[in-house]
Amino acid sequence: MQESEPRVWYAAYGSNTHVERLRYYLDGGRPPGGAREFPGCRDPRPPERSVPVVLPGRVYFAAESTVWGGGLAFYDPAADGTAWGVAHLLTAGQFSDIAAQEMYRAPGSDLDLTEVLATGRRVLGDGRYETLVRPGFLDGVPVVTFTAPWPMPGDDGLRAPSAAYLRHLAAGLGRTGAWPHADVAAYLAACPGAAGHWTARAVARLSAPTAPTGPPAPPSRCRPGPRRS
Repeated sequence: MQESEPRVWYAAYGSNTHVERLRYYLDGGRPPGGAREFPGCRDPRPPERSVPVVLPGRVYFAAESTVWGGGLAFYDPAADGTAWGVAHLLTAGQFSDIAAQEMYRAPGSDLDLTEVLATGRRVLGDGRYETLVRPGFLDGVPVVTFTAPWPMPGDDGLRAPSAAYLRHLAAGLGRTGAWPHADVAAYLAACPGAAGHWTARAVARLSAPTAPTGPPAPPSRCRPGPRRS
């Protein structure tokens, strides 16, 4: 990446915590077992860095995934609690193209991030992942992600995730080495939508502990702070 290119941390809290899944958003193509072909990014280079991160707010499961079955992961930055994820250091253009693909739009145009960086939120549409949020900063660089425009719903609006989806999320979080396998399973089982339908033991049985891709490191905490100029 060129030094002059603006960077953001893309905070993945769902399937893109798994670097191999993210690769299809960057390079394009159809993931194994996937029902959708991704066009990819204009700049397909991998993230400059990927680090485990703890965000303010909660991850919950709702709606229904046409790929995985069961509920999808969403993020409510205003909910009480903490959310675990993986922050990928990307150019603003790469983030724009990944967001476009999640929104079922054609990549190729840079998003105007001015509002979300200044206020912490920008609604682009009423779709599931058409709201941008900026929950904080890492090393002075803004952390951004996308989620639904609505807040975390009550029990009637939640939906339990499928085993295949939870297995993927557990693998993505586990590969960071930041959290033991049992802790990842307990975290996912406690997320609204999964809680009451999945136990930590059942989630842990979905897959074997995942070997970290690099030296284990504690997760970074996304913190409020000044926007990097």
